[in-house]
Amino acid sequence: MGSWILRSLLLLICGFSGYYLATAFSPSPYVGGSGILGGLLLAGLALLMERRMKRVPLRNLLGSFIGLILGIMVANFISNALFPNLLDNQQMILPLYGLLYGICGYIGIRIGFKKGDEFQIPGWKPFSRGEPRGENSKILDTSVIIDGRIADITETGFIEGPLLIPQFILGELQHIADSSDPVKRTRGKRGLEVLHHIQKQVNVNVRIVDTDYPAAKEVDYKLIELAKEVRAKILTNDSNLNKVAELQGIEVLNINELANALKPVVLPGEDMNVKILKEGKEMGQGVAYLDDGTMIVVDNGRRQIGKTIDVVVTSVLQTPAGRMIFARLKEEASRESRGKDMYYPLDSEF
Repeated sequence: MGSWILRSLLLLICGFSGYYLATAFSPSPYVGGSGILGGLLLAGLALLMERRMKRVPLRNLLGSFIGLILGIMVANFISNALFPNLLDNQQMILPLYGLLYGICGYIGIRIGFKKGDEFQIPGWKPFSRGEPRGENSKILDTSVIIDGRIADITETGFIEGPLLIPQFILGELQHIADSSDPVKRTRGKRGLEVLHHIQKQVNVNVRIVDTDYPAAKEVDYKLIELAKEVRAKILTNDSNLNKVAELQGIEVLNINELANALKPVVLPGEDMNVKILKEGKEMGQGVAYLDDGTMIVVDNGRRQIGKTIDVVVTSVLQTPAGRMIFARLKEEASRESRGKDMYYPLDSEF
């Protein structure tokens, strides 16, 4: 409410100022109307600049301001060094100064804006690592929120930088949670619960982003536009969004690809050739190791210590301390399999 009052006052002040400035040079009513129109146009330009400037981080604004000052200083030095004799020639000095100061000022603003991302002032919050703009920022997609594994990943501390959650993503989750379809409703509620869990984690910086893009109808394209604007990565499980974002030069972190990279090196039922090095904790167990140090516990492998034998993987256990593989001797597995093949049910065709 207060912002609309300030904007109205700005339009009123600019309109009256334009009218009085115009009538000061000419008493004609037509000139006064032109002055009002000019004042309102300047006020509209100021409001447009306000909307644009709100999206610019403080560090970039400060960099642009410093660049402008340096550009003016360079222009002043050049004018005093190269054109000292033109001060008396008003017809040439004004266009020349306008050209020189305009070029140097523009270059200073552009360089300062780009270099503003490098500003780091310890202890001042606008320049701290919590700033959502930058390469460490991650934007959460609806699919990765509903999936839920992102909460476990953030809890381990592997995700650096702030997590950005756009308002249009929250709106989509709310829409899914309010769906008449019970399956969609459950998925939506799960997504909201996952977000609530992430927000409660102490080591995670979660930011709600109000930026929206009405011109983009689909949520995927809004995510891409936001990622371009804040120079962030997208966290998703959606393969289609992954492809579209990468085509536009946006880096994507896919949770499914991470899970594939962390899958076990072996699966139950696979054969392995290992060397039993020592006895296990339980009676009859032998212990072997893979090249990466993964422990293999072999049932009835104690009597095979020092020998290289074939085993069959029975299960794989992932623990915080690492991965453990449980196996049994291949000859025992083959003997058991042959025993099952020789078994015939009582109600067979005999």
